[in-house]
Amino acid sequence: MNPVQFEIVPPPEILKKDVECFRLGKYTASAELAIKVCPNGFPGILFQHSYKEQPAIKNIITRSGRVVYPPISFIHGQVTELAVMNFSGPFTTLQTILKPHALKSLFGVDASTLANGSMDLNKLATDDLNAQLIEAHTDPDRIALLAGFLVVQLKSSHSRDTLIEESLVLIQQKLNFVNLEYLLEQVGLSERQFEKRFKQTAGIPPKLYIRIKRVNEAMRLMDTGLYERLTDVAYALNYYDQSHFIRDIKAFSGIVPKSISQKVYEFRQDRVGFSYLYA
Repeated sequence: MNPVQFEIVPPPEILKKDVECFRLGKYTASAELAIKVCPNGFPGILFQHSYKEQPAIKNIITRSGRVVYPPISFIHGQVTELAVMNFSGPFTTLQTILKPHALKSLFGVDASTLANGSMDLNKLATDDLNAQLIEAHTDPDRIALLAGFLVVQLKSSHSRDTLIEESLVLIQQKLNFVNLEYLLEQVGLSERQFEKRFKQTAGIPPKLYIRIKRVNEAMRLMDTGLYERLTDVAYALNYYDQSHFIRDIKAFSGIVPKSISQKVYEFRQDRVGFSYLYA
């Protein structure tokens, strides 16, 4: 059983085009906790604190060795490599899972500038939103604060790239066979134009984004227990061969597919991605 209890809260109707959901996390033990988090294709906002009014996250260590010491509230871009998040307990977290295009549509940010990076949430807020989140008495109050902040951003005059937003929806719908060539046929742009606009909106190149989304879908399928053979999962998602499939799963999750299907680790999946206890 995962020691962190999660709850998914849907966004208000006005934000559904740009916000996937809010995700509450609760950990009541005092022991330190390390969680490996796989790339999932979503940027987001994270509020996290311990009951000592300190950041819950001691640090984040990426697979390439980069160490991050995040503030209590921060906004992050697309993540492309496995990371270990080291927590001090007990703690509360509140994630705002943004749609892949939302850094541009809500904040007017070139999303590629935040790929594998983050910034203090207060840099985008007119008030001291961080202090308000800490002082809020309940989780619904905190969600209301973040939702209100995002509604204000939504009503600002940030431009949307509807063509890329439609491409992101198409990728999700056609994940079993979509590739760059297929997308270019649909959008009618040159490869150079499309890749530039895609990176500005989604933060990373389209081929890498498709790989991350396809790995997440493969892990979801394996976790269902409905597939007897790894080759069946690879075939369902149109991988070139099983070795390519295994390399991608290991690159983004740090474990081999067999370990996922056997649930060797404290492995968790929900609509916003995959994580497991570091062991």
